[in-house]
Amino acid sequence: MQNKFLLIVLVLVLTSSLKVNAQDVKQDSTYRKWFVGSSLLMLGNLDNKNNPEYIQLNIGYRITPKDVVSLDFKRSVYAWPLGISLASPSFDKPGEGYPGHARILAPTIGYQRFLWKGAFISLHALNAFEKYFDENKNTIGNGYTLYLNFHVGYQFKFFDNRFFVEPAIACSYWPVRNGVPESFKVVEKKWDNSVFQPGLNFGYNFDFKKKK
Repeated sequence: MQNKFLLIVLVLVLTSSLKVNAQDVKQDSTYRKWFVGSSLLMLGNLDNKNNPEYIQLNIGYRITPKDVVSLDFKRSVYAWPLGISLASPSFDKPGEGYPGHARILAPTIGYQRFLWKGAFISLHALNAFEKYFDENKNTIGNGYTLYLNFHVGYQFKFFDNRFFVEPAIACSYWPVRNGVPESFKVVEKKWDNSVFQPGLNFGYNFDFKKKK
């Protein structure tokens, strides 16, 4: 699985190096270098049964009209193996969940490359610091997981490029995972260390005003 993932990343990175039309042009009056944003997936917090308590904040900078770097902060709670897709019939199935839950705090760095108009690929590295709890909410361990999220999506712009929405499909892969309690490992072992999931970021573009 690891070799396949690396091959996919390599092919798409090489593809992104081809000469394509820029997402914007610097002469465009709507072009703005900075943005702040989040994810509409936070609407999942309305689910009283499986509330992920998900929080996401993105801050980004456009190095060029095609190349974007970002610093994100993510927080969430989960009680099921990460290899289970939310669309899987095994999700929330009795016996598939953890004997407790985990809480993640994940500072994230990202790189986004626009290929043609609003079409993009991106790679985000999540440094997830995790705290594990048993069914009585007692702390039973601390861990660290490195998540690599690869996205393919499209950016839609609104109101003279002030706002944007980015629906995407993401492949999440975690090559490093340490400190998982044994009782959690038992549940995880039959699932892969990768999963496909949707992405739905949104944001606000701006520039800092220059002093006269």
